[in-house]
Amino acid sequence: MLEEVERWLADRSWSAADRPLDQLLDLKRAAGTTVSVVLPALDEEATVGAIVEVIRRELIEGLPVPLVDELVVVDSGSADRTAEVAAKAGARVVHRDEILPRIPALPGKGEVLWRSLLATTGDIVCFVDADLRDFSASFVSGIVGPLLTDPGVHFVKAMYDRPLGDTPGQGGRVTELVARPLLNLHWPQLAGFVQPLGGEYAVRRSLLERLPFPVGYGVELGLLVDALHTVGLDALAQVDVGVRVHRHQGGQALGRMAAAIYRTAQVRLSRGHLVRPELTQFERGPEGFVPRTYPVDTEERPPMLGVKEYGRRHVA
Repeated sequence: MLEEVERWLADRSWSAADRPLDQLLDLKRAAGTTVSVVLPALDEEATVGAIVEVIRRELIEGLPVPLVDELVVVDSGSADRTAEVAAKAGARVVHRDEILPRIPALPGKGEVLWRSLLATTGDIVCFVDADLRDFSASFVSGIVGPLLTDPGVHFVKAMYDRPLGDTPGQGGRVTELVARPLLNLHWPQLAGFVQPLGGEYAVRRSLLERLPFPVGYGVELGLLVDALHTVGLDALAQVDVGVRVHRHQGGQALGRMAAAIYRTAQVRLSRGHLVRPELTQFERGPEGFVPRTYPVDTEERPPMLGVKEYGRRHVA
């Protein structure tokens, strides 16, 4: 590991307990900073309501000043009751296709996160995956904390243990098999991030609006790499929030995620074109193995500062 990264680990890795909530509320009130929490959601009726309820109960209601000013669930086309459950729990629910309708929506998590910048106004934007179980408010307060206490920090990732079923530490298979090797080999300054692909991170809007967003699963790696190049390693940080329990994907879905992440890295390494932006996987059928070919996400959305609707909102 680079000496620079060892120093960064000592200086920019914290625990959620390092910044008590009352301290954060005092700083937030004094600075007038606003915080938006965004939950990208697709068919998450089983978990989204409980997450919204915890955030409302512990970070909005009954506090001298709310830590969270906006709580928004962006539904990317759920076929279940995700939108209804989220709204009943107290979130503002916006459908992906209602945001920036001039540009037809593409499928993918990154697309939802990109559009959420137009649906929110907070100085700090905090993303939280909607499939978490046993959710704790420290997932939000922990990663927002450094942005309220240190003006030099611009991007904060959550770090946590990821059990796979009853086995501790075995979650994050795409992280260990794809993302971590890529980062260590090509962006060794980022080798200190425990969960580089984690879906819980808080970022200053002033940085997010300057970054391109891969539309699919590569968004977390893409944002992290581009943030490094835009603001430097010392502006990045991570906070330990404990244990993350969520729904795990099957092996083939993980393969598609891995391909998208590799593609995101490849574009940032060469800014070139893929020879074949597809991934073929195999499923056993009645007569043997059947090939299934899937497209690999190849689209990226431009920095939001270049979108005219976003610019008009700032002028207004």
